[in-house]
Amino acid sequence: MKRLIDLFRNKYFIAIAAFAVWMLFFDKNDIIAQYEYSVQVKKLQQEKDFYTKEIALVKKDLKELDSNLNSAEKFAREKYFMKKANEDVFVIVREEAKK
Repeated sequence: MKRLIDLFRNKYFIAIAAFAVWMLFFDKNDIIAQYEYSVQVKKLQQEKDFYTKEIALVKKDLKELDSNLNSAEKFAREKYFMKKANEDVFVIVREEAKK
């Protein structure tokens, strides 16, 4: 018991303990902030991956549109529901299964 009391009275132990408490709980970059930064980095990485895939798809579509005029007409009909003057377009929307 005497050794424990002597340890708590040691000025180096008190300084290190105070520094550790300050860095873990009161500093601008404490443990909670580091966790929030980690979550934010993971979210941004997922967004980056999503947009990278989307960019690849758009580049593929653009390359296809530049190479063939028939594919441009098909693309306009499918994506933007464009039609010729004497045509009617029917859009069928399927409902997703409710869980």
